[in-house]
Amino acid sequence: MVQLSTILFALTVAGSATAAPAHLSKRIAQVITASTPKWEAACDTAGGGQQCNAIAVTAFGTLLAAAGPCDQQDNADIMMDLSKKLNSPDMIKFAQIFAQQPRNTPNSVSVEYCQKAPRNEELNGLFQCQFQGADPVNFTNGLKAGDAGTIPFGQTAVLNPAGSCPAHTSGPIADGTQLVDQVSSPGVPSGSGSGNNAPPAPSPASPKAAAKVADPMSTTTTPTPSPAASNPPSSSGSKGFAAQNGQDAQALNEKFKTLTADSSCTDGENACVGGDFAQCVGGKFVTSPCSGSTCVALPLVNSRGTSITCDTQADADARIANALGTGGA
Repeated sequence: MVQLSTILFALTVAGSATAAPAHLSKRIAQVITASTPKWEAACDTAGGGQQCNAIAVTAFGTLLAAAGPCDQQDNADIMMDLSKKLNSPDMIKFAQIFAQQPRNTPNSVSVEYCQKAPRNEELNGLFQCQFQGADPVNFTNGLKAGDAGTIPFGQTAVLNPAGSCPAHTSGPIADGTQLVDQVSSPGVPSGSGSGNNAPPAPSPASPKAAAKVADPMSTTTTPTPSPAASNPPSSSGSKGFAAQNGQDAQALNEKFKTLTADSSCTDGENACVGGDFAQCVGGKFVTSPCSGSTCVALPLVNSRGTSITCDTQADADARIANALGTGGA
């Protein structure tokens, strides 16, 4: 009898242990391409030209899970460089909000915070919100709340409420949503110490403000042109680099038709996969849908190279046809 009771007790304990709730881990993602259109539109209005799309594409790629803790802030600095150069209040505001957009988390943990000051004082004290589904205690890279990297730069205590940011002080935002669609102000920067050691922002003419666009068909990068740049005069009856850019864009779009999520790739490579914008992370493509449009390669207008972005098929056809003189995407 004693032996039977012991067995029943053991089975009860085992059953209770099995039934105990476990922390469910899931990937929290978003449509990263939806994070920068408002900044890009303001940039286009302000006369940013080809730089606008190039910077926007590079910036939203930093919201992927594989990005480093300061990549988002570094690209917000680049957005801010051009925003100040073009003297656009809207661009400045949207760059500040972008710096606070939550990043993807591969296993529903909070994403660690950048631990350095931004270059531009307008970004001082700004840091990303977290998604509501992210664990407020556990962070990326095995960090626990209170560890270095789990407290925003310039502050001395964990956030209260956890997951909040200056633009959304009530707490984290709904999984997969865009902060720029929920707030109209970047908020009041937190942590007065955030910018104390920040170096002065570069002058508008600083070469550091120039973004670079990687051509997936090449190992070289092409600097984005200034808004005032124009095509060089055609020589020997040719259209200069414009026609070559159009041909390269066509070749890229043909290549993209053959790609799948399982295609091999090089880390950091951008591409289009099944109409979605894709970036190579860990040797595999991570895709993000193009809301209301499709992913395409487009020819640059003012310099040699191509860009990969979300656009309507009709506009892509028109841009490539204009570069070639005939044809389409």
